[in-house]
Order: sequence, then C-alpha cells, then structure tokens
Amino acid sequence: MADHPDVPVRRPDVLVRRVVSEAGRADALAVLAATYREEKQWVSDAESQFPATDIGSDDVAWFVAYGAGRASGVVRILFNPPIAVYARYGLTSLDPANRIEDFIGRPDLAEVGRFAVVPDRRGQYLVAAALMRAVTITCLERKVACLITDVFEDDPHSPFGFHTRVLGFRPVATHDVGELNCKSRRITMVLELAPAYRRLRRRNHWFYRYVNSALSAALSGQVAAA
Repeated sequence: MADHPDVPVRRPDVLVRRVVSEAGRADALAVLAATYREEKQWVSDAESQFPATDIGSDDVAWFVAYGAGRASGVVRILFNPPIAVYARYGLTSLDPANRIEDFIGRPDLAEVGRFAVVPDRRGQYLVAAALMRAVTITCLERKVACLITDVFEDDPHSPFGFHTRVLGFRPVATHDVGELNCKSRRITMVLELAPAYRRLRRRNHWFYRYVNSALSAALSGQVAAA
C-alpha cells in the first residue's frame, strides 16, 4: 500500500483521510450504514461492503471525508477491477465508437465506487469535491489512466451531474443489475484522467485549481505534458 495515509485534501471544514486502521474503517461503515443501508436500503449489512481485509491491500483504497467533527462521506477505489463481474452485468453500449469492452480490459483502469455523502452534508459540495480530489491524486500517483464508475439513473442523490459537468465523465453503457439491491438502471461512465486534467487546466476551472493546490509540482508537470 502506498505510504499516503492522509491525502492532502484540506479546507476549514473538510479533511479526507485514507483508511489505514479499524478506526477509519468504522468511520467509513458509519457513512455506509447511514446511506446505503438506512436511507437507500441498497444493502442489508453495511459491514459487508468494506471487508477488514481491504485495509492494507494494494488493490483497494478507501477514503473518508470528515466535516463538522464527524465522518461525512466515503469513496472506494479498486485498482484491479473484477473484469469477469462486468461481463455478467449484460452491458448495453450507448455509443459504438466507445465500446465498453475497450475500457474494462485496460490494465491502467481503476473503478470508483461506494461513493456516499451523509444526508445532512449533501448541501456541502466540498465533501464530494474533496473525496474526488483524493481519488484523482491517488490515481495519478498510481499511474491510473482511466476511471470507471456506475451511477443509478433514478437516484435523486446521484453524482451524475458532478461527474459529467465538472469532472468530464462520459456515459458509455447501461445495465440493469449489479452488486447493490436497487431496481434502477445503472449508467456506466468512464473518464480519461490526463485529458480531463488538461481540459480543466485550460479553463482554469475551480476543480483544477483545487486538485492542483495539493498536487506535487513534478506530478502536475507530468500530467500537463502527457
């Protein structure tokens, strides 16, 4: 596991930490219990979503956002997504020019999932932004080139708008089944990290400035020149 227990994502009311202990896992589970179990009823057991074996694994990274003195959000990165699982979902492509098969077979792909913000903090956009900044920095450090994620079409709290308008994710496929207990159609989206970073840089977008403020000068230069 990379030696980055604290991704430098700081603002007066938000701190994001990588989970490296049982205490951090408990905080992540509290967020998942409040959202995935109690509010959404997507799972019956929050603990099953974050196995204890994920702590210390080089293939998984969990992050928790803290605000107002408590855990407020969570996100997970899988650096070696289970490709065989995707094949069972019955994916329907949205654009013949962007075949989902061309993405899920890539060795430089990572999956972003289990993204959640507790209900009374959803109005604070910085919680979601801080989590995605942690994801972006960690993936750039790991030389991940492409991100893949699923969102629910009918979820009123879906990050679809933030992911597409701010980050630049592109919908490439849909499917009707998945790991979570939800009847809504899933929208599978992908993001090429380096082009997205350069696009935001050209626009001097606030999220570019936010990410870049925590990015090392060397890594910033590498991504900008890629």
